[in-house]
Amino acid sequence: MQARTLTFSKNVFLPLTTVCHNRCGYCCFRTPVQDGCLMAQEEVERTLRQGAALGCTEALFTFGERPENEAGFPDLIRSMGYATILDYCEAMCRKSIAFGILPHTNAGILTYDEMDRLRHVNASMGLMLETTAEIPAHATSTGKAPDVRLAMMEDAGKLKIPFTTGLLLGIGETMADREDSLFAIRDLHKRYGHIQEVIIQNFCPKPGTPLAGSPVPTTDEICATIGMARDILPKEVAIQIPPNLIDASLLIPCGVDDLGGISPLTIDYVNPEHPWPALEELHGIAGNAVLRERLCIYPRYIERGWYPPALQPLINRLEQRLSEGSRS
Repeated sequence: MQARTLTFSKNVFLPLTTVCHNRCGYCCFRTPVQDGCLMAQEEVERTLRQGAALGCTEALFTFGERPENEAGFPDLIRSMGYATILDYCEAMCRKSIAFGILPHTNAGILTYDEMDRLRHVNASMGLMLETTAEIPAHATSTGKAPDVRLAMMEDAGKLKIPFTTGLLLGIGETMADREDSLFAIRDLHKRYGHIQEVIIQNFCPKPGTPLAGSPVPTTDEICATIGMARDILPKEVAIQIPPNLIDASLLIPCGVDDLGGISPLTIDYVNPEHPWPALEELHGIAGNAVLRERLCIYPRYIERGWYPPALQPLINRLEQRLSEGSRS
């Protein structure tokens, strides 16, 4: 019997700003404008340089949704020499490419035109659906409205952007809500074929947040959700779990295909209390599965040419490097 393959990417995590217009009931990522919320260009470049030296192939660029809607942020971004956070993100994506690392941007809600602009400097993009349910934890977060997030995911499909999405478990949704969310993702993929992976991520309570006392989903509950996802989603859509948030070795047999982005350099800024496993630890987590490094754009989208032409030399070079590494 052929051993199953489990994939991961080696990345650097770059939160360009932690300012966010949402007020989610479980989040500790968001900070006020006055709290040093912008990653300086020098730090971005230093991280990219160090990441490239460590063999990273993906630069995960994130920021809170619509930071310009927060008082004081427009002046702050202009003081950096950029008119908007999207201008800054686009410029840093170009820096990433120059350092030999493929950009993957998850910037919250974007319009069709904004995604069309960023896709020219990104190998892939993403947005967590989280849930299609209306829940109290999202009551003060307009960007978390399910129809808004699904509409952006549909626009990504129209633009032929290789896309990552996912569910966040334990924030007030039910198992039926999870099923509904997975069917919504499946239907979008059937229409456009652009969903490359779906993350099944457990919520982690943060002190000082409204959901600080909420229970964490159990391993059995997460396993059941992974099994549901495998039954609902097309086989080509990878199911991913974050190995720093739970004992992934217990969940891999449930139908997991991928361990997501693992950084040898940067922390998980969304869950900073949970360090990434060292790359050598992944082999123990993978168990009998064959562990294989991948790029942030999946092979089938490379074959289809779903990437900006300017990225082709870098994609080819990184593909060759990973191929040679897997044979050594």
